[in-house]
Amino acid sequence: MYLFHCVAAFTRVWKDRRGQDLIEYALMAGFVAVAAGAIMPGVANSISVIFSEIASVMTAAATTS
Repeated sequence: MYLFHCVAAFTRVWKDRRGQDLIEYALMAGFVAVAAGAIMPGVANSISVIFSEIASVMTAAATTS
């Protein structure tokens, strides 16, 4: 009986696609930022600073949780 509930829960999670769009948009925004940095070297430093700030915020959030 427990195995049936685990399989049913796994199936619901596997079929759930609600967060997929958000991840795709985030990946696309990251790709555009990297491409802009490659095309315009003056923007590369600003993009690097932004990604560094995002990484530090995410690291801080992960350590406090």
